Amino acid sequence: MTIVHADTLPRTLRLFPLAGALLLPHGNLPLHIFEPRYTAMFQDAESDDGLIGMVQPMDDGPNPKIFRVGCVGRIANETEAPDGRRFVTLNGVCRFDIVEELPLDGAGYRRASVRFDRFADDLEEEDPAALDAPDLLASLRTYFRSHAYSTDWDGLEKLPAPVVVNLLSMMCPFAPREKQALLEAPSLRERASILNALLDLDAKSGGKSAGTLQ
Repeated sequence: MTIVHADTLPRTLRLFPLAGALLLPHGNLPLHIFEPRYTAMFQDAESDDGLIGMVQPMDDGPNPKIFRVGCVGRIANETEAPDGRRFVTLNGVCRFDIVEELPLDGAGYRRASVRFDRFADDLEEEDPAALDAPDLLASLRTYFRSHAYSTDWDGLEKLPAPVVVNLLSMMCPFAPREKQALLEAPSLRERASILNALLDLDAKSGGKSAGTLQ
């Protein structure tokens, strides 16, 4: 495993705004790339540092407003289809604050100057002892029942608690605002607490909640 230090991360990132596609440190995010400007962005990243800044858009449109905190991911693997589409997996490295956006690249994709200072702890291993995994799994069972989802519970219960929290935060279909709250949680414990609240809120609504936290 490559050891990364905050002071070795770049101060400029390519930005990929994608609604609902949450990347967290230590997580893996599969992506299907087909829009020309983002195909160009990933090609440029591969020839450079392999890093992409994933951010949540705040609205629709070709160049939406974006939240000011994102997570940088490193291209882990990629398959290119004959028609030019790309299937990529990003490994989450560290969250970042956007300082300011820069002029569009020649290919039309967005870039920003960023800071990683606030999130240097993302580069450390996460401590599973801080979590109440049984409580989270109980909420998850209720959530899955209300949506008629199925899963390998034995396999899920064997995963380390941090993996479960981050995997569910990334995969559950919460609204962008809730995805952003999970991303910006200061600690793994607080992310688990937000996730638990979202699961319980959904259960109380009979599976009809959009997951909105007050």
